[in-house]
Amino acid sequence: MKKHLTLFCLLVLGCMWCKGQDTWKLKTNREGIEIYTKQSQLNPDLKAIRVRCVLPATLSQLVAIVLDVNAGAEWVYSTRSSILLKQVSPAELYYYSEVELPWPCSNRDFIAHLTARQDPHTRVVTIDGPTVAGYVPEKKNIVRVNHSFGKWVITPLAKQRVSIDYVLETDPGGSLPAWLVNLFVTRGPLETFRKLKLQVQKPAYRGVRLPFITD
Repeated sequence: MKKHLTLFCLLVLGCMWCKGQDTWKLKTNREGIEIYTKQSQLNPDLKAIRVRCVLPATLSQLVAIVLDVNAGAEWVYSTRSSILLKQVSPAELYYYSEVELPWPCSNRDFIAHLTARQDPHTRVVTIDGPTVAGYVPEKKNIVRVNHSFGKWVITPLAKQRVSIDYVLETDPGGSLPAWLVNLFVTRGPLETFRKLKLQVQKPAYRGVRLPFITD
């Protein structure tokens, strides 16, 4: 009886997992960049974003770029500023970022807490980036984003290539027109990962080796 019950539970969990996977819908597939969307859990009126691609880079290169937050405005779509606030350790930090929106919308800003960890067996690197409320005072005429979560899963492949699976769920707060939300859902991820492809080629990241990452 216990075996049958265990099997039933596994089947139910498996169906639930499959259902969760099916909620992602392919929105764009261009230049090797796949962009998926689904209904956000933070706000049902908004879309969560998932980006998948393969880049010619090492694990250390990708992690170094993501953690080099002062250079975020160079490649992250619509980023007006990105500033390191606190370096807890080589693999953990807090940073501030302001996102520029077209008039008449107010710009958004947020504070994120990045932590990178690597599975010692698979060498897969995960970088979590939830927002942190109340870390620094809010600024006048800028809407503070307190509910957002980003996650990078970086898997090593052969011949110094990596597979990236990035997920972002955010509630920008306030009132935004549908066309602007759609712009950030479709154009934003594509532009960001296009620039990421160029970012990995810069001398600052070429040949970098991080002490907490096994390439």
